[in-house]
This record gives sequence, C-alpha cells and structure tokens, in this order.
Amino acid sequence: MNILDIAAGLITLALLIYLFISLLKPEWFG
Repeated sequence: MNILDIAAGLITLALLIYLFISLLKPEWFG
C-alpha cells in the first residue's frame, strides 16, 4: 500500500463516521 491509498481510506472512513454521527447526534453539529 502506498501513502495515497492509506490517506484515501482514512478520508473515506472519516466521512462515513461524520455522516453516521450527524444522523445520530445532529445537535453536535449545530
């Protein structure tokens, strides 16, 4: 694996977590 694959994976994971939390806890994001 190269650094771009790792970075893309981390960004994707972060976006999924953000979407998941924003559905469960919308008050956390205003």
